[in-house]
Amino acid sequence: MSAADIEAAVRILRTGGVVAFPTETVYGLGADASNPAAVERIFAIKGRPAHHPLIVHLADAAQLPHWARDIPGDARTLAAHFWPGPLTLILKRTPQVPDCVTGGQDTVGLRVPNHPVALALLCAVGGGIAAPSANRFGRVSPTTAAHVRAELGGDVDMILDGGPCRVGLESTIVSLVGERPVILRPGGISRAMLVQVLGSDIQMGAAAEDAPRAPGTLEAHYAPRTPLFVVSAQVLEETARGFAARRQRAGIIQIESGTVPCTEANIRRFMMPRDAETYGQRLYAVLREGDEAGLHALLVEQVPEDDTWLAVHDRLSRAARAHSPDTP
Repeated sequence: MSAADIEAAVRILRTGGVVAFPTETVYGLGADASNPAAVERIFAIKGRPAHHPLIVHLADAAQLPHWARDIPGDARTLAAHFWPGPLTLILKRTPQVPDCVTGGQDTVGLRVPNHPVALALLCAVGGGIAAPSANRFGRVSPTTAAHVRAELGGDVDMILDGGPCRVGLESTIVSLVGERPVILRPGGISRAMLVQVLGSDIQMGAAAEDAPRAPGTLEAHYAPRTPLFVVSAQVLEETARGFAARRQRAGIIQIESGTVPCTEANIRRFMMPRDAETYGQRLYAVLREGDEAGLHALLVEQVPEDDTWLAVHDRLSRAARAHSPDTP
C-alpha cells in the first residue's frame, strides 16, 4: 500500500465518498463519520436498516473526548490495554456525533483498529471514520479485498488492499454506559482478557432490555447464501449422507481430528483448525467458499462452548438462524 493510495482515499473521504479498508478484524466500509450524507451512502450500499448503529474508527484514544462524554475509568483502562485492537467501546455520545451514526441512540461505538493501513488512513484523515463491515447487510463479512470486490463491486469508490485480515471475526463490543461493563458482542478480545484487566467479572448483556443497540447483535446475521446448520459431531456424517442420498450436495465444516475422513460423492469437506483463534480467522473465507461451490447446505460441526470459542459460537449461531427450518 503506497502513500499515494492513502492520499487518494483521504480525498475521497473528505469529499463525501466511501472507501473500503482493511482492519485486523474484517474489511470496513468507511465514510467520514462527521458527514451525514456520506454516512447515509454506507446504509444505501449495504442495505442496512437506518436504526442499526455504526462503529466510529479513530486513530488513537486521544480523540475520545470529541466523540464521547462522561467517559468512565473502566473505558480508559480498556482503551489503554487493548487499543489499537479488536475492542469497541460503547459510550455516551457528544452532540457532535450525527444521529445517523448512532441509529438515533444517545451512545456511540468507538475503536482504534490494529492494522497499519487502517491507522495510516485514520491518521491522514485526522477524524473519525464510520465503518461497518464491507458487505451486504446480514451477510458474511469480508476478510480480503477480493471479497469486497466480489460483493460490492463498483458501489465503492475505492478499495484499499491490505491483505487477509489477521483476526477474521468482528471486534468485541463492550458497553460502559451502565453501572458496570457489559459484553454486547464477543470477538477478538475474550471475556477472560477483559476480566483480567478490569479485575472483576463482566457479564454478557446484548439481550437485556436496557442494552444499547450494537452492530452485529441481531438474532440472524453473518449468514452465507447457502443454508447453514450447526450439527453435533455424532450425527454430522449421517446428516450429510442424507443430503447425498437425495442427490443434493452438502458441505461439511468440521474440526480436524487427526484422521482422514472418507470422501463421498455429493459431499464437500472443509477441514478447520483445532484452536479457536485460527478457526475464527478462517471461518468467513470458508463460508464464502461454500457459497461459491453451489452447495444445497452447509453442515457445521458444533464447536466447544468455552470462553475461547465464544465469538465463533456466536457467529455460527446467528448465521444458522438466518435460515429455516431450524434442522436439515
